Amino acid sequence: MPIKDSLSKLEQAVVISEALPYIQRYHGKTIVIKYGGAAMQSNKLCRQVMGDIVLLSLVGIRVVVVHGGGPEINEVLVKMGKKPKFVNGLRHTDNETMDIVRMVLAGRVSKQMAQLLGELGGKAISLSGMDGRLLVAKKHEGEDDLGLVGDITHVDPDPINLALNGGYTPVISSIACGEESGEMYNINADSAAAQVAVAVGAEKLILLTDVRGLLRDPSYESTLISALTVSEIPQLLKSEVITGGMIPKVDCCVEAVRRGVPRAHILDGRIPHSLLVELLSDQGIGTMITG
Repeated sequence: MPIKDSLSKLEQAVVISEALPYIQRYHGKTIVIKYGGAAMQSNKLCRQVMGDIVLLSLVGIRVVVVHGGGPEINEVLVKMGKKPKFVNGLRHTDNETMDIVRMVLAGRVSKQMAQLLGELGGKAISLSGMDGRLLVAKKHEGEDDLGLVGDITHVDPDPINLALNGGYTPVISSIACGEESGEMYNINADSAAAQVAVAVGAEKLILLTDVRGLLRDPSYESTLISALTVSEIPQLLKSEVITGGMIPKVDCCVEAVRRGVPRAHILDGRIPHSLLVELLSDQGIGTMITG
């Protein structure tokens, strides 16, 4: 056998053995993964992410997936002749748009992800935040009126735990019931994932996104901040290291950590097998936020 091939197999064996202590550490623990947006756009990458989730489940890690689907929603809106509307980067959701959000997230994206997990050898069940009043929200209050955009006020972990205890991976779309009968709200998927992580007592919250993590200089990936604590974040906000769309992601991580989730991570979902590198290797990847 050529030396090159032998070394390759040896390296593979080292990687597998390196994963053992992490499998033991997280066996029986719950990990909440937010997956959505641009990180979902490549079919090849999406299949790899779903395969990684199946692998994690098969080694005894309880995985909950919370997803968005902004590009898919925009695509359907345009096909229906309705221009997507954003206010300061946040989607304005009127009644017609809310119907489309529900149709796309709960009716298509969630089902497709659950189906793919099943095809790859896992067991998955598609849930929306409206099923069993899993997510309850009130209208978002802010300077701008975003229509039917909500802030979560309650998460019922029972439907999630029932699925997990049955060996299923819950795939949860980020729409919620209102506190009043008949109300329905569009929820930011990062925020929904953070709230779910707190409710189920997750060991980790992982936000899969389309950037390497938090960068001191967005022009250089070499400036990645691999780890920081909640107490360091105000200074990074003040110095504008954390800006734009990264602010709500960091805010969600901070909220989860402050409410009991030991670690929150921002990972680049475009990197093949970034989940496995983060969870099952010494290397780690992305930005980790701790208390």
